[in-house]
Amino acid sequence: MLITIDTEDRRPIYRQVADEIKALIARGELAEGATLPPVRQLAADLGVNLNTIATAYRELQSEGLLAVKHGSGAVVTSRQTRAIDQEDLRKPLRAALTQMALAGLRRAEILSIVTDELRGLLKGAK
Repeated sequence: MLITIDTEDRRPIYRQVADEIKALIARGELAEGATLPPVRQLAADLGVNLNTIATAYRELQSEGLLAVKHGSGAVVTSRQTRAIDQEDLRKPLRAALTQMALAGLRRAEILSIVTDELRGLLKGAK
C-alpha cells in the first residue's frame, strides 16, 4: 500500500492519509476485505505519530469504509461511502475548479487535468 505525505500540503497529515486510503479504495487497489497495516506499523513507515494514523482510521471507519477492531487491525468494509447529497460532493469540486480558473488555466487545460485525474482514479475501478 503506497501512501505519501506531502509536507507542502496544507491539509493535516491525518487527512492526507485518509484521502490516500480513500483513493486506493476508489481505484480498486484496496478491495473489500483487504487488511490495512496496523496503526503502529503505518505510523513508523510514514514517520508520523501513531495518533495521526489512528485518527485517519477512525475517520474512515465513521464514513463506513473501514472496520477497526482494537488489536486486530483495520479491514476495508466497502467501496461505497454513506449516501451523500450531490451538492455536498460538488462543493470541493467547485472549489478546486475555481482555484484552477484563478490560476489562469484555460477551459481546455482544466478539462484535461480533470480527465487525467478521473482516468487515473477509475482505471482500477469496476
